[in-house]
Amino acid sequence: KVALSQLSVKGRAPMTGYSRDLFGSAWQDLDGNGCDQRDDALWRASLGHAQRSDGCTVTRATVIDVYTGKTITYIRGGDYINGLDIDHVVALGDAWSSGIGYKSSLVRAHLANDPLNLLAVDPSSNRQKGDSNAASWLPPRTAYRCAYVARQIAVKRKYALWVTSSERDAMARFVAAIHDGIAESRAAGTVAVGDISN
Repeated sequence: KVALSQLSVKGRAPMTGYSRDLFGSAWQDLDGNGCDQRDDALWRASLGHAQRSDGCTVTRATVIDVYTGKTITYIRGGDYINGLDIDHVVALGDAWSSGIGYKSSLVRAHLANDPLNLLAVDPSSNRQKGDSNAASWLPPRTAYRCAYVARQIAVKRKYALWVTSSERDAMARFVAAIHDGIAESRAAGTVAVGDISN
C-alpha cells in the first residue's frame, strides 16, 4: 500500500521515438555472473533444475508458468509449443509511456535486464499482454494476479515510473486483497505470502 502511494499518477507519455533499441542490446549480463539475463530467467523459472551447456545456456527446462499454471517443457530451438518467452513484467512500451524515455540509456538497459522485471512465461500470454499495464491486462491465472501487480509496483517504484489513474485504481484493488490476506493469515497464526515475491 505504501509503495503504491509513492508512485506518481500522470497521463501516458507519448510513444514518439520509442524503439526497443533504446533499451540496449537484448539480454545483457548486467549482474556479472557470466550468463545473460534470458538464460538466468529460464534457470530461475526451472527452480535451478534446467539442463545447461557451457554453464549458462539453458537447453531444456520444465517450468510451471505463473501466468497460466501450465507446465511447459522448454527445448532450446524447439517449436512454439515447447517455447517460453521472457516477459518484461512492466512492458518496455508501458515503461516508455510512464517515464523511462526521460531517463538515461544505462537506466533503460537496467530496466530491460533487471531480474525483478523478467519472468519466463507462456508465449501466447505474453503476446496477448503486449505493452498493456495492470488496468488492461492481468494473468489468466487469478491466483497469481496479486503477485503480478505487486511486482509491477516494485518495478515502477524502483525506476521512478508513474502510473495512470486507471492503472493505480486497478493496482489498489489487488493491494487491498494482499493486505486482507496477510491480516487473515496473522489472525489464523500463520503468514503465507511467499507467492507475492515469486
